[in-house]
Amino acid sequence: MRDMYEVMDLWGAWAAADSSGVDWQPIAAGFKGLLPHGKKSRLQCSDDEGIVIDGCVARLRKYKTDEYELIIAHFVVGISLRTIAKKRRCSDGTIRKELQTALGFIDGVMSVLV
Repeated sequence: MRDMYEVMDLWGAWAAADSSGVDWQPIAAGFKGLLPHGKKSRLQCSDDEGIVIDGCVARLRKYKTDEYELIIAHFVVGISLRTIAKKRRCSDGTIRKELQTALGFIDGVMSVLV
């Protein structure tokens, strides 16, 4: 079995480095890259893996929007789970359970695709 947290962490770095088109709105000419999302010095997955995971995350967006927002906030933008819990006014455990649900969904979709 693969460590989905590590896989998603690598994908998050890949997506933050402007390789992904899952969550980003089109930006007016001249403004692309003005505000960086996340650190560009993080380890990244390959483009092939990133595209497969993008497809899985896109399916997550279609069926489970709360978990999708959690994945983007935590892995791409880099917001800690504790900060997300404070914003949503719930416990850390609730956020961790949602994250585990999202990771399980993505792992399941990846198992079907690959």
